[in-house]
Amino acid sequence: MTTVDTKASILVVDDEESLTDLVSSALRFAGYSVSTASDGFDALRSIKASTPDLVVLDVNMPELDGFEVCRRIRRDGLDVPVIFLTARDDIDDKRAGFRQGGDDYLTKPFSLEELGLRIEALLRRVGPGSVSARMSVGDITLDDDAHQVWVGDDEIDLSPTEFRLLRFLLVNSGRVMAKSQIVDYVWEYDFDGNYGIVETYISYLRKKLGDTNGSVVQTVRGVGYVIRGSGA
Repeated sequence: MTTVDTKASILVVDDEESLTDLVSSALRFAGYSVSTASDGFDALRSIKASTPDLVVLDVNMPELDGFEVCRRIRRDGLDVPVIFLTARDDIDDKRAGFRQGGDDYLTKPFSLEELGLRIEALLRRVGPGSVSARMSVGDITLDDDAHQVWVGDDEIDLSPTEFRLLRFLLVNSGRVMAKSQIVDYVWEYDFDGNYGIVETYISYLRKKLGDTNGSVVQTVRGVGYVIRGSGA
């Protein structure tokens, strides 16, 4: 694998510890900043905490496979490049991977040198740090890297849960998000259909945003919530 002059961050996701160690060691030697995850849920938590510049993602994992992880990444508005690693070489599997938002596909067993070349090519195309850390709707601005939120020129203090809720609404700005989707992203576990907690946190968020009449974080009755610019 070619050594590169970079500090691009890469997340390696695989439930095979030996393969994860092999790939991550090679990437660190090549000059990348590498983190790892052993399953799909761990990967999503890691990506939410700090979005990497690229994800190397195994497909065949228990509970939450790589295709579903990628689908959720794209649903949450993240354009981070994804390279799938898989033993599947059928064209239908590759088609499924690309349709879920994957950028490249490498079949096991693979050469570390080839993986390195594919990573370099993708990073050249998108550039490390190309995903914008700031999102805005109307007077509301959220900085994902700094974990800060402003309404106009005034910074407001949000709890971690309120921040995740606002971020999810912002990356899906203009789209109505069902309560079940919000629970899936913000809390990451099943409330068995009891979505009262979503309503509670929407209320908290509106108060902190000064959106007392719900003109920005809008309720769509029987469906869920959507964030739009004031008066939209």
